[in-house]
Amino acid sequence: MTAIEAVIFDWGGTLTPFASIEMEDMWRLAARHLAPHMPEDEEALTRRLMSVERTFWDRTAADARSGSLGDLLAQATATLGVDVAEAVIEEAGVRYLDAWTPHITHDPEAAATIRALRARGLRIGLLSNTHWPRAYHEHFLERDGLAELIDHRFYTSEMSHMKPHPAAFGPVLEALAITDPSRAVFVGDRPFDDIFGARRSGLRAVLRPNGDVPPYDVEPDATIQRLPELLALVDGWRASAG
Repeated sequence: MTAIEAVIFDWGGTLTPFASIEMEDMWRLAARHLAPHMPEDEEALTRRLMSVERTFWDRTAADARSGSLGDLLAQATATLGVDVAEAVIEEAGVRYLDAWTPHITHDPEAAATIRALRARGLRIGLLSNTHWPRAYHEHFLERDGLAELIDHRFYTSEMSHMKPHPAAFGPVLEALAITDPSRAVFVGDRPFDDIFGARRSGLRAVLRPNGDVPPYDVEPDATIQRLPELLALVDGWRASAG
């Protein structure tokens, strides 16, 4: 049993309640901008744009290759035959981040849990499968006082691969100066991306169950319902390591 030196968190569904509505807000704003110039109405365009997003995620799930919001908007542009990126920028700009704000809320126990982990001398990381640019995530983390508590934050929109690929876990381990992956704990809500991915890369894996994500036949090292439960887990593992 090796000592624990770092805890790495997933973002959506782990540090935040799972919310699938935020991208619909963006697509709806784009559809509203495009509808006067298209044969379809706003609702129909919104559905088509959301379908593009689902296809995009299905592809990344199949091959673990990452992608950015730019890639997603380019695919939407190709599918609809109009410049969706321009529509998003013109209709929303920074405002559409604010439109998401009511839907993006961090777990009220997240900050206290991370502070307690840091007080134990642990380094803290974040690794999120996402097509959002870094600035979007940082907007919400900074708003809720979490950015300053997380030493290194990684977003797969800036990386070649997504979880569960080992190439997604390597950079955050390196940034946290973890040479032995078994000295790090990954906490996530997705059995395949987070738990299977972390264990395959040599990390311990803690599942925070989320009924809205697909199951996968993998056994986590531990399961929690609330973030503060991590503290007893980490204390126990560290005690066992002597």
